[in-house]
Amino acid sequence: MNPNDFSDTSPATVPVQRADLQAAVQDGIVTIAQAQQLWSRWTAATAPASAPGRPARPGLPSVRGPSFSFINTLYYFGGMVAIGAMTLFMTLGWQSFGAWGLLAISLGYLVACLKVADHLKAHQLPIPAGILATLAVVLVPLIVWCAQQGLGLWPPGGPERYSAYHTQINWRWLTLEFATLAAGVVMLWRYRLPFMVMPVAVTLWYMSMDVANALMQNQGFDWKFMRDVSMLFGLATCAMAVWVDLRCRRAHEPSWRQDYAFWLYLFGAIMFWSGLSLRDSSSELAKFLYALVNVFLVLVGAAMARRVFTVLGALGVAGYLGYLSHRVFKDSLLFPFALTLLGLGVVALGVWWQRHEEQINQRLSAWVPAGLRD
Repeated sequence: MNPNDFSDTSPATVPVQRADLQAAVQDGIVTIAQAQQLWSRWTAATAPASAPGRPARPGLPSVRGPSFSFINTLYYFGGMVAIGAMTLFMTLGWQSFGAWGLLAISLGYLVACLKVADHLKAHQLPIPAGILATLAVVLVPLIVWCAQQGLGLWPPGGPERYSAYHTQINWRWLTLEFATLAAGVVMLWRYRLPFMVMPVAVTLWYMSMDVANALMQNQGFDWKFMRDVSMLFGLATCAMAVWVDLRCRRAHEPSWRQDYAFWLYLFGAIMFWSGLSLRDSSSELAKFLYALVNVFLVLVGAAMARRVFTVLGALGVAGYLGYLSHRVFKDSLLFPFALTLLGLGVVALGVWWQRHEEQINQRLSAWVPAGLRD
């Protein structure tokens, strides 16, 4: 191709932002290293001269996450189907192979997934490579369960079907969960693909329930205790997400400047908010404090650009406002009108927020540590 052909049919200047390079990386058009080099070249040409003795430090495009394209949708849909086949949809027919037979099949699957992931990553296809590597992590609890069954190490009284791992709460699953967390960390270090955090976050969610089950062996089942343990696990997971987020934002290596904290934020926020919402709120003060916590979540989500906090906080605030409307207008003909006004008020708030979103985000970001600002 003649280089002049491109320049003749294209405009002289085109505005390019970091998000454009990010989308190009996720679509496989350029590599992360190439995007870094391009951005360094462009910023070096437009940036003012640096101080004497201090080299210029061009900006680094950070990859926040994959773009919502048709190709990526196909990738994730196919990956979730494959993951579901080896987890939620594991049938009794598979166990007819016996513990050692199923172990051999699972190991074969795992090795094949890692080989394909290596091949895809070498060909600059990070999204499908991450999905295949994630499937390998998902196979770890099945492998551990088969090994325990085959060696006779499975604790007595526990579920005899692996499919129960995703449907029954039992402290005996903890060995599978610890092994999955360890394998997830090792494979994350090896492949550095953000989607691989998903099984780690799900495992932490499972572990919150199974740890509560283990602690309740002497006292019997207590759903309130399980609720509180889930809330504490959620807080701990969110704290871990903040730590991961800070390290990724400060990283200099392009492969680490990706959004590894997304899945931790998602499941941590859900665990915390679910436990908080299930707490007894017999007094009006407790309900009001619950609403304030949800308002805080909305503000945190806006300041940190983490929509999961905003969505959950908005649901909590809407629930509290609905409770107030029902309590004030109970058995009244005005109740439908109150709900209508409430809905219109939320819409009006959304319109006002959209018009002043930039100023609001700037003011909220001032309260967030510099390392966590979007």
